[in-house]
Amino acid sequence: MLSSRVHLLPTTVQLVRSLISTSSRSFMDLKALLSSLNDFASLSFAESWDNVGLLVEPSPPHTVNTLFLTNDLTEEVMEEALQKKADLILSYHPPVFRPMKRITWKTWKERLVIKALENRVGIYSPHTAYDAAPQGVNSWLAKGLGACTSRPIHPSKAASCLTEGTHRVEFSVSHTQDLGKVISAVKGIAGVSVTSFSVRTEDEDQTRISLNCTQQALMEVVAFLSQNTQLYQKTEIVSLEKPLLLHTGMGRLCTLEESVSLATMVERIKRHLKLSHVRLALGVGRTLESQVKVVALCAGSGSRVLQGAEADLYLTGEMSHHDILDAASQGINVILCEHSNTERGFLSDLRDMLGAHLEKKINIILSETDRDPLHVV
Repeated sequence: MLSSRVHLLPTTVQLVRSLISTSSRSFMDLKALLSSLNDFASLSFAESWDNVGLLVEPSPPHTVNTLFLTNDLTEEVMEEALQKKADLILSYHPPVFRPMKRITWKTWKERLVIKALENRVGIYSPHTAYDAAPQGVNSWLAKGLGACTSRPIHPSKAASCLTEGTHRVEFSVSHTQDLGKVISAVKGIAGVSVTSFSVRTEDEDQTRISLNCTQQALMEVVAFLSQNTQLYQKTEIVSLEKPLLLHTGMGRLCTLEESVSLATMVERIKRHLKLSHVRLALGVGRTLESQVKVVALCAGSGSRVLQGAEADLYLTGEMSHHDILDAASQGINVILCEHSNTERGFLSDLRDMLGAHLEKKINIILSETDRDPLHVV
């Protein structure tokens, strides 16, 4: 009997450990997780044309124990996610982009939706929200350049203005005019907020009226003021812009602390992206020994974002033939690494950042089958 007990002890210990592990495993409600993901990088950072956020949602309630990260959600990657018991797939590129008129077994993207719903797996895509985020894809890509300072090429704007309205209208009312009547009239227009303060101009005390107006209210305000030539001639109208967000936006313009040769920069980029080859277009009059001080970069497809940026080098995944010719004609070197090769490496950093942000409440795993579809042969 003693021998039998000793033999069973390791099995008992293993069972207890399993029970402890199961009981301590954390879950997050899908809605709570989505809120945390938005806190990490707001979907409002995304481009207006993009399709970001929760794309496929299992019927609620849905809890998430395993978050699966991939750059592209192909059918092969989906099978891997299902094998690894993923509850939510974070696919950097949105697998659902154009509207679907039907969900059948005919196309691979339709099949992705079917498999996700059948297996109760959600699909979430941040795409350009992560491109613009301060700690996002483009900032990660810039790490491969060496010590540098960077700023967005196209800064993002806040989701809303600090004040209400789209326009500000300002004018002055002298004390010889009926101040109370003017203020009463503009306050009666819907969509207008009014502030006033005393000013002294041309040795005369006046009251400065400042109105924040919606687009519709602006027309009514202008119609009222135009009835009084003296007021209307001194009216100023300013369009209110949403404030720019610090370190947030599309692309990065990076200034190196020390210039390096183009050949050195090529090797740095290959090492950072773990690539054996990249494509290089030399700018007119440039050689591999030409110095690089300023780099304009954009993960993925950079033609639109990089256009017009003043730099020694453009770094991106892909550009059109004619955009490359335009850049080269200006003496700008161009390095192309293939689209997703400039993005995929970010996911390792993302796993660590999300682990800390979510306080390790869920398992976060990287796809092992996700890869760029193009190969050098």
